[in-house]
Amino acid sequence: MNILILGANGFIGSHLIEGVLNTTDWKVNAFDLSGMNLEKHEGHPNFSFTQGDIFTADDWMRKAIAESDAVLPLAGIAKPAYYLSKPLWTFELDFEQNLKIVRMCADAGKRVIFPSTSEVYGMSSDTVLKEDESPLIVGPICKMRWIYSCGKQMMDRVIAAYGQERGLRYTLFRPFNWIGPRLDTFRDAEERTARSITQMVFDILSGRPITLVNGGEQHRSFTYVSDGIDALLAILANEEAGSGKIFNIGNPGNNASIKELAHLVIDIMKEIPSFREAAENAQVTVMPAEQYYGNGYDDMQNRIPSIEAIGRALGWAPKIPLREAVEKTILSYVEG
Repeated sequence: MNILILGANGFIGSHLIEGVLNTTDWKVNAFDLSGMNLEKHEGHPNFSFTQGDIFTADDWMRKAIAESDAVLPLAGIAKPAYYLSKPLWTFELDFEQNLKIVRMCADAGKRVIFPSTSEVYGMSSDTVLKEDESPLIVGPICKMRWIYSCGKQMMDRVIAAYGQERGLRYTLFRPFNWIGPRLDTFRDAEERTARSITQMVFDILSGRPITLVNGGEQHRSFTYVSDGIDALLAILANEEAGSGKIFNIGNPGNNASIKELAHLVIDIMKEIPSFREAAENAQVTVMPAEQYYGNGYDDMQNRIPSIEAIGRALGWAPKIPLREAVEKTILSYVEG
């Protein structure tokens, strides 16, 4: 199988490439602005990398899509801080550029595996979120945080419409708070744009208090990246089972509040010799969302995925419990 991965240098893309090259004989054609996370694959007979910009490389992408069996458009913005500060960029990349790629796939008759998001559920009233049943509810226009969710939801709908009208072969997957090495950088955290664990680790090591936005009572279902990659590999290997489907990929057993996560991060860092002193001095503070993010932020209090659909179709289930997932993520900063 020939796989084209756009946004290959990112968190999901770089881990997926590792999974493909380590466990299959498939060929990977990778594309991104940078290949920093992919340098170790240089020279691998089944790997090639092209540096370029998704906004301008239409001719290259059209040719690469024509030569592929499956396309994963993974380029996108996935940080709430950017939804607020750069909403147009978020829309242009996550929606407009990815729509362009999906249209190329439809024109070429190629299969697309597209990253939706758990954010599409928004503030759904359902306790457990089901792909084909739960309502997708977002906040008012003045809450700019929802531009990401709305763009992704519209992509889901357009892809399904292409499937209905033009026979596009597709699978949509919705990651639920995947964590692991390369999630974000300390540079992101220094600017307060990193996601939860990276931000917490950096704040502890730099002597800043961990900031719990609105008290950290929001719950998320954290999923270790290796479990997510196993699910993607199963989707790639079983086109018929996943054709025209939407799959949540998350770990409902790892549901925890951000406050609980913060204290777990501190406890684990105390067990790591090079982090112990900083962790023992760690402080936690509470800040209103408006003060931390600025105007336009909104949030959902809980996100628990139903994973029945992917379990039935592909036999997938997550394996890594929360403490192990968090510990593996933190240790990657020691090793890095």
